[in-house]
Amino acid sequence: MSTSEKTRKQTRTEGAVKAGDGRHIFPLTQMAGIEAGTGYSTGAGPVVEGERMQCALVTKKRGTGSNPHHHPNEQWNYIVKGKLRVKVGDEPEQICGPGTLLYFPANIVHYTIATQDEDVVFFAVKDMTHGIIGIPVDAKQGAYTGAKK
Repeated sequence: MSTSEKTRKQTRTEGAVKAGDGRHIFPLTQMAGIEAGTGYSTGAGPVVEGERMQCALVTKKRGTGSNPHHHPNEQWNYIVKGKLRVKVGDEPEQICGPGTLLYFPANIVHYTIATQDEDVVFFAVKDMTHGIIGIPVDAKQGAYTGAKK
């Protein structure tokens, strides 16, 4: 296998699935998931990487989510189920539900936390300049679990 072929088959995010080379259709709801925010988030789900874009179907259990973090790549989240408390940069926190498209610019601190009502499912899309996992503002905080520390 040539170096370019090997590079095409590797994923930027450990546990992600690589698209292409005959792999074009992905049953996301039936695929194994990975942690989508190791060290700062409870989000988990299947991740598929192409050459320039990556997609994930992320679930956050009710009352849990991410502590403030950022990443060098842009991110879009489309909420499929449930409601999220969302904070982007200096904007006020908002409650967002199904049918809402969220945009997180590169390097902007943000967080999303599932409300207590139900688990949240969202479809995430990011460019491939970085993997699916972001960078926590305070690594000591860990994931947001709703538990008081």
